Amino acid sequence: MDRSHRALLLQFLVCMVSHCYPIEFCCGRAYPESPVLELDREFTATCVLSELGKRETRATADDMFWEFKNVRVPKERYSKINDSAISMTVNVTKELQRPLKCQVQTRYPSHNPPVKTVHGLFFTVGYPPEKPDHLSCTLPQSGSGISPTMTCNWVPGERDPILNTNYTLVVDESINKIIHRSAAGKKSGSVTFDTLPLFTELSVIVEVENQLGKVQSEELRVYPENLLKLNPPKDVEVVSEPGFPTSLLVRWEHPIDIEPYSLTLNYSIRYCAVESQVWSQVPPDDSVSNIKSFRLQYLECYTEYVVQVRCMNKNGGHWSAWSQNVTKRTPEDKPSSQPDLWRVITSPEGNSRKRVKLLWKDPVHSNGIILGYNLTIRNVDAIKILELGSGIVEYVLDNVEGRWVIHLRARNSLGLSPPTFLVIPHASPEPSPVTTVTWRSQNRSLYVNWECMGQSPTEFVLEWVHNGTIGWQREPGNSSSAVIKGALEKYKRYNVSVYPVYNWKPGTPLSTAAYVEQGAPTEKPEVTLSNIGKTDVKLEWTAPPEDKLCGFVTKYTVIYRTGNVEKSIVLPPSALSYNLKELYSSSSYKVSVTVSTVAGSLNSHESTFSTLKYASGEIELIVVLTCLGFLFFTVLTLLLGLNNKEMIKKHIWPQVPDPSNSTIANWSPDFPSRPETPKEGSLTDVSVVEVDLFEKKSLGEEDKTSLPLKKDKYLSEEHSSGIGGSSCMSSPRQSVSDSDEGDSGQTTASTVQYSSVVASGYKGQTPGQPPPVFARSESTQPLLGSEEHLDEPSQAPRCPRNPYFRRARVADEAGEAPLSLRQMDIPEHGSLGFCPAEEGSQQTTPAAEGPAGPAPSYMPQRNGYRPQ
Repeated sequence: MDRSHRALLLQFLVCMVSHCYPIEFCCGRAYPESPVLELDREFTATCVLSELGKRETRATADDMFWEFKNVRVPKERYSKINDSAISMTVNVTKELQRPLKCQVQTRYPSHNPPVKTVHGLFFTVGYPPEKPDHLSCTLPQSGSGISPTMTCNWVPGERDPILNTNYTLVVDESINKIIHRSAAGKKSGSVTFDTLPLFTELSVIVEVENQLGKVQSEELRVYPENLLKLNPPKDVEVVSEPGFPTSLLVRWEHPIDIEPYSLTLNYSIRYCAVESQVWSQVPPDDSVSNIKSFRLQYLECYTEYVVQVRCMNKNGGHWSAWSQNVTKRTPEDKPSSQPDLWRVITSPEGNSRKRVKLLWKDPVHSNGIILGYNLTIRNVDAIKILELGSGIVEYVLDNVEGRWVIHLRARNSLGLSPPTFLVIPHASPEPSPVTTVTWRSQNRSLYVNWECMGQSPTEFVLEWVHNGTIGWQREPGNSSSAVIKGALEKYKRYNVSVYPVYNWKPGTPLSTAAYVEQGAPTEKPEVTLSNIGKTDVKLEWTAPPEDKLCGFVTKYTVIYRTGNVEKSIVLPPSALSYNLKELYSSSSYKVSVTVSTVAGSLNSHESTFSTLKYASGEIELIVVLTCLGFLFFTVLTLLLGLNNKEMIKKHIWPQVPDPSNSTIANWSPDFPSRPETPKEGSLTDVSVVEVDLFEKKSLGEEDKTSLPLKKDKYLSEEHSSGIGGSSCMSSPRQSVSDSDEGDSGQTTASTVQYSSVVASGYKGQTPGQPPPVFARSESTQPLLGSEEHLDEPSQAPRCPRNPYFRRARVADEAGEAPLSLRQMDIPEHGSLGFCPAEEGSQQTTPAAEGPAGPAPSYMPQRNGYRPQ
């Protein structure tokens, strides 16, 4: 509570102690004081500033304002009455908080606080009372008489008034001029009479009042005897009389002594079979007033019934409660209906004889305890009569052939039932006239509908089978629908058949499967994987058993995923396998199969598999194609080699001139083919002279002086002598000339002339016989060394290869003198370098070093060079 609230309460207390009236706050008053406000209505309050308040605050109506607790009311809600009074109008809601204060803003700056409370109002909110409805009163029975206390009931208004509300029951005895007022509750009340005013009209009303108003109910004018509510009849009993199997006698006593009150009572009787929940009631006109017994008729024989009785005043009032249940069975009688006979026929393959299983039920109206059955079986050849006990409800006939007629009767202690017949035809029945069979499930019941063409049968038999358990019921021949009356289990599949029956002869049925209620599968399908390939796999699964499916399969869903990628495929209910395709190679997959019914789904266990990197046969195909490609390449290469062997030979084995077949063999002088091995420490003196191609003069003196230097250069590289068979032809050496440069301007097409070679003796030896002279050949055949190394400028100065150049004749080794080789000057031709021979072909005969021999001379060529 804040300071202003405390101050307001303090002012109230001060005024109460000082007995000041009217209550005067420091500055004025507000009206109305302590009001009760009606919700959802407008409320207006007025605040008046007193003369004392105006002097103390120097305020006017413009300085006044209203607050609900600490929430100020907007200015637009105000109305100025004069300079010292204002009013405020608001809509009353439950959100308004107490108290309502009228405040004033003082005009003295020294006043503390600057805002003063003129007056405060503590209010409550609520609704006015509503009018009661449906007023009724009763005079109950008390012991053997009528109670003097009258009880009334009514229905209050639906709206809660919130405020404290008072209810008063008012009873006016107009004749006696006595008014009874009694405080009542919200819904009921009672009035006790000193003397029960029977046969006197009473006026009854209910008054309802609170701080916001007062209302009363409609007036009820009634006589007390018409308000009676008696106790149920006493000593109710039911008698079963032999010889009256369809009736029961009901007896009772009056609940009250009717003589003192001159009452006439009516009675109501109801009954039902023990197994039934539907009551049958005796019409009121069938029961006479003030009776004490009644016979119930047209009941079922040997059936247990429950009976109840109630009563009320004939002239008006209220029915008493029903009496306690009384149970009795009607007497026994012989069966009045036939037993229900049916059959199940099985025919083994390849056997015309049938196996017939006879089934039956007790008669609907057995009218007693069935003690047994009389079964008669008749065919063309014989009649068989059987008496079966009460516990036997089936019989099997084997090797049934031809037409058979079955006759069955039930018996109890009073006699036999009417017979029932069943015909087993000789031939197979004709096509069924029942064209369609449909079903629907509703409220745990199975409704079957069918259509039949042609002649209407005598009756229809509905048969339902589950796991070998058979049930059936009969329907009239003009019906086309029925509710199966047997106790069907939910989540179980039943095979429902409709048989047309013509004069006890069943026709061909039409069947369908049905569920009284479907559920989600309870067993998972078993999935197996096979034929796993590179991009595909085969899935196979087994459907759960019928009892585990709990409904019809609506679809199968194959769900497979790899990594975060998941896909699904919906398949029809008949599918039990599927080939997954377009998978990623060399990838791991998880796959499952979902079986679904209308009521739910169930997933199988996940199976994991990995696709192959190569498809089946792909590796073999790659190997075969590779081998075929290699074989094709090899064959193509061989064919190309055979077709171009000359060209290949030219590039791999080029044509080399054969010096043995050349006329150069005739140029060689007579000297040994193998020179003598020189003595140790001696050297072969070989001079090589390169003649300039454009010089037509013989060598000068300065050239002669340079020959020993060039000779020594060659001797430092390798030692060789001779011309034919020298290995230096395969290893080109650098030629020695005046400029030490080879002439690379020659080609293989140029005419190569062989220089003459002059052999001189070894240094330090005296010259012997004149050296042989080799004449230049005019052959146009290229030398081997010139072909191989023409394109190698760095090697051009070396000696050209000529391994096949050899001598035709061999001189006498004993008389041969050492040779000194020199190159002759040949006009209009370039120089031809000559390479010293290998060590194995050097001159072996020592010779004294001496002056050069005579100038070489040309010998005429006897024969031309033979081409290769």
